[in-house]
Amino acid sequence: MTQTSSSSDPLSAETVLRDCAAWAEMSAATALGFFRQGTAVDFKADLSPVTLADQTVERELKAAITAKYPDHGIFGEETGIEGGGKDHLWVIDPIDGTRSFISGHPLFGMLIAFLRNGRLQAGAISMPALNEVYCGGLGVPATCNGTPIQVSGKRNPDEAILYINEGEKLLADHPAVTARLLRAGQTRRFGYDCYPHALLAAGHVDAVIDYDLKPYDFLAVSAVVEAAGGIMTDWQGKPLALDSEGAVVSAASPELHAALIGLLNG
Repeated sequence: MTQTSSSSDPLSAETVLRDCAAWAEMSAATALGFFRQGTAVDFKADLSPVTLADQTVERELKAAITAKYPDHGIFGEETGIEGGGKDHLWVIDPIDGTRSFISGHPLFGMLIAFLRNGRLQAGAISMPALNEVYCGGLGVPATCNGTPIQVSGKRNPDEAILYINEGEKLLADHPAVTARLLRAGQTRRFGYDCYPHALLAAGHVDAVIDYDLKPYDFLAVSAVVEAAGGIMTDWQGKPLALDSEGAVVSAASPELHAALIGLLNG
């Protein structure tokens, strides 16, 4: 994301990210109020879990967005698209990693992204239990808690630290791809949800393969990764958008990204 963004624009990436940081602080406090408190769990039609924490955080975020931007649309995981439509659209995942959340695992997040005329402008990854907020957008370098971050720039796939997210789904649906991934990189780790991508943006991880995501899972993450100098696309190398499929790859350099695209496609 190299296009510049003017701070005089009331919807500049800088302005949007200031809002995101404030809303991340608010949502973190709410989520932590439920964390490890025995919150009841329901299951949606697709068998994904939902808790009162998901619903409360989403409701608070939507109220905050609507109070400042009453004409904007909001796409929330729990409630779908509501409001003013897609010209100015906020995309939110109130608890990214509900299964982590309900099992007491601290690597759950909150994701928020802003699109204007269908183009991703900015995004933030909040990790409430870690007290970390990653931000990035058009013309705005990526940060963690206000400190600039950047990807490692690793080029050689044989030297890469590779995270494989949603491993059991990958193994069930793409066993040959999974077998190739298990022979890739210098170090491999299995993971879930947004945090491996945040680690990539901060230079700790060189690549992340992810699968079966929704727009509210990958748009905010993509904004941060690309603002940090990385690349995040679908498995065919196409840029991510609201209608993208949910198989994605993040990489710390064009060379590493190209190698992974080749690996994923055999």
